[in-house]
Amino acid sequence: MGGGHAGGASPYAAKHRQALQGKSGWAGLVHNRKIFANAVFASLGGLLYGYNQGVFSGVLSMSSFDQRMASAVSNPGTKGWLVSILELGAWVGVLSTGYLADKLSRKYTIMLAVGVFCVGVVVQTAAFQPSSIYGGRFITGLGVGSLSMAVPLYNAELSPPEVRGSLIALQQLAITFGILISFWIDYGTNYIGGTGSGQSEVAWRIPLAMQLVPAIILGFGIIFMPFSPRWLVNQGRDEEAVAVLSRARRLPPDSDLVQIEFLEIKAQYIFEKELNALKFPQFQDGSFSSNFKLGLHAYMSLVTSRTLFYRVIVGSMTMFFQQWTGVNAILYYAPSIFSDLGMTGNTTSLLATGVVGVVMFLATIPAVIWIDKVGRKPVLISGAFIMATCHLIVAVLTALYHNSWSSHPTAGWVACACVWVFSVAFGYSWGPCSWILVAEIWPLSIRGKGVSIASSSNWMNNFIVGQVTPTMLTHIGFGTFVFFGAFAFLGGFFIMFFVPETKGLTLEEMDDVFGDREGLAVADQQRQNAIADRIGLTAFGQHKGGSDNEKSSHELFDDEGKA
Repeated sequence: MGGGHAGGASPYAAKHRQALQGKSGWAGLVHNRKIFANAVFASLGGLLYGYNQGVFSGVLSMSSFDQRMASAVSNPGTKGWLVSILELGAWVGVLSTGYLADKLSRKYTIMLAVGVFCVGVVVQTAAFQPSSIYGGRFITGLGVGSLSMAVPLYNAELSPPEVRGSLIALQQLAITFGILISFWIDYGTNYIGGTGSGQSEVAWRIPLAMQLVPAIILGFGIIFMPFSPRWLVNQGRDEEAVAVLSRARRLPPDSDLVQIEFLEIKAQYIFEKELNALKFPQFQDGSFSSNFKLGLHAYMSLVTSRTLFYRVIVGSMTMFFQQWTGVNAILYYAPSIFSDLGMTGNTTSLLATGVVGVVMFLATIPAVIWIDKVGRKPVLISGAFIMATCHLIVAVLTALYHNSWSSHPTAGWVACACVWVFSVAFGYSWGPCSWILVAEIWPLSIRGKGVSIASSSNWMNNFIVGQVTPTMLTHIGFGTFVFFGAFAFLGGFFIMFFVPETKGLTLEEMDDVFGDREGLAVADQQRQNAIADRIGLTAFGQHKGGSDNEKSSHELFDDEGKA
């Protein structure tokens, strides 16, 4: 994830840690079984999220669902709500997760979110009226939104720095895999009881109920997972944090690597505490209202500080454009788009939708492997322009042939192919890359807040896209594709002209590219170096394990208890 991930360690210790640590990227994920287990586990969060994103598009086009929910499906406005109310729930979920993850722990937040998610799924699966679908999807959304933030956070804090970038990309891969599975399960269950008016209701109840499978595995699995070491340190439970790190790295608690990683986390914690005490001495009594005001002021600083505001704009606009490329319009309404493009019968359009799932999944794989070599900008810009081109070709073909697809089968296939190419372009670029960009642009002291704003921007825009798409397809037809195509072009230009390249930058360099005259991260860095000296982190690098010169971490924290 670019430099500076050492959480403000001294440069000496970071170098020493890099010499000791495992391989980066894929090699690193597979190399340590514990980390690999975390990675697979984390991917369950992505899988659940992706499956949940994809499953409803197929359900919407099933005749038994449409008969049962006729009052809601027949009107484009209410059909939009059926889909998008989940995103609204997720937006609320994301906003509440930051507080819960700090208060309850990352681990219990994930358990809670899984519980909420399962309740929502059960309500949807047993639905007999549209109202149960609305309610169920809103509750499911609360859980999904919360998981979409808590699982990556937990993962990043539990995994070694050298594999974090790959983990984010792996999660993206799991999301596209979830979408892929959901499309093909819809395609299969669509045959239960025939695809016409005699279709059994089981055809849509099974795919909805299947969401419980990854959720239950996730909820059950997390019981056996440790607390996040970062959270333990925040709670003052240092002994446990060392034990967790030692188990995750499969090294004894007093080994250099475990001690350095522990001290890095500790340094980061002291740093945030001191920075708060310095900026807001009046809110240091630890009461609920003081902590609430601290959080509020931290969010305010995102708007009042010029360099942070620039980063807020980059983060939120990247997520804005990620959604307004129309990707979720395609994922949510693919079967109806394909049938509009002249694919006759809902079986054919579900099949064409299944292909979207496959190509998007395959396109994400190279992104996961090469994202750190190529850089963020070329990937995002090329993806945006390819997506825009596809939209415009589809728009032209739809404008020419929308009344006569049956007599122009070639045009229909070209339009479908464009949707598939679009999926490839999204899968390798904006899918994984926008999340990586949004996570790495923040100075450490404000990263959690920054990412939560960007992901709430993602869900809010996701909600609006899901809400307006059926109405747009009904009223402006091919104009929908022109509209999304224009936004995809704008997104490419936005990245080209307003977003600096962030690949492999240290946090200080990140300041330079974001025009930080206050030297936020540089001041952060100096304070961190001082803390690193104070708690004995710097010593690790200089004496390369000369253990007689170092205090044990217990002695250190007797000195440091005052900090």
